[in-house]
Amino acid sequence: MNIAFIGLGNMGSPMASNLVKAGHDVTVFDLVESAMQALESEGAKRAESAEAAAKGAEVIISMLPAGVHVKSLYLGRDGGPGLLESLESKPLIIDASTISPEDAREVAAAAKERGVTWLDAPVSGGVGGAKAGALTFIVGGSAEGFEQARPVLEAMGKNIFHAGENGAGQVAKICNNMLLGILMSGTAEALALGVKNGMDPAVLSEIMKQSSGGNWALNVYNPWPGVMEGSAASRDYQGGFLTDLMAKDLGLAWELALGSKSTVPMGSQARNLFALHSAQGSGSLDFSSIQKLYREGE
Repeated sequence: MNIAFIGLGNMGSPMASNLVKAGHDVTVFDLVESAMQALESEGAKRAESAEAAAKGAEVIISMLPAGVHVKSLYLGRDGGPGLLESLESKPLIIDASTISPEDAREVAAAAKERGVTWLDAPVSGGVGGAKAGALTFIVGGSAEGFEQARPVLEAMGKNIFHAGENGAGQVAKICNNMLLGILMSGTAEALALGVKNGMDPAVLSEIMKQSSGGNWALNVYNPWPGVMEGSAASRDYQGGFLTDLMAKDLGLAWELALGSKSTVPMGSQARNLFALHSAQGSGSLDFSSIQKLYREGE
């Protein structure tokens, strides 16, 4: 299948790589030259623009940082045309970015006017899941579009959910990431408390993993350096899911709560913590680096 992949960041690159490994004919575009070169060395084709990548594609996949980038890509900006206007055919479009439900619905509506199926399909599983082809995809859109997308998504993930109509994928992802932010900040807090009172972080982690405090952060993504081999914490918090992106997602959760008059006191506190951590210069570090916030003064 001819697939255009736009956006080769920490998540997008391994996702595109898995599509190449699955035998698809993949054309990539990114603003970072080295990212395209890496995919080209794996067998992908490179394009000089998003429009060139999309030409002749049966499926277009985008993985971008925020809603402003998604809307600029598909709807255009500063009076310039977007990708939807330049399409010569009617490919299936899958946007794997995490954006607001409102932005997803706006782009989906514009696509529908042109007879194009557009799905919001944010992912969970982190860079490790992306590299292993074990991501969770949370899809918003028509049932027909979801079934059309399933074979492509299965080349990049192992859990494929249809959350509902356009925007539902984003609602589910935002709720998930709000909980993740709460769990990671709480785990970092508990580990710091234990270490400051004489505990070995590895021993404490194992105890909590096997007890009622066990959670994904402890089991898969321990935030304390040296406790879990291969984790971002053991790589000086390089790569992974950036603090700035977690702060952005927690901001989306706050906006969603405002719109629905929902009470999210723990989500709000997590948002404040990650915003503070980012403001102190850690925005480009993995979000598990929130552990550093609790280790000041050591």
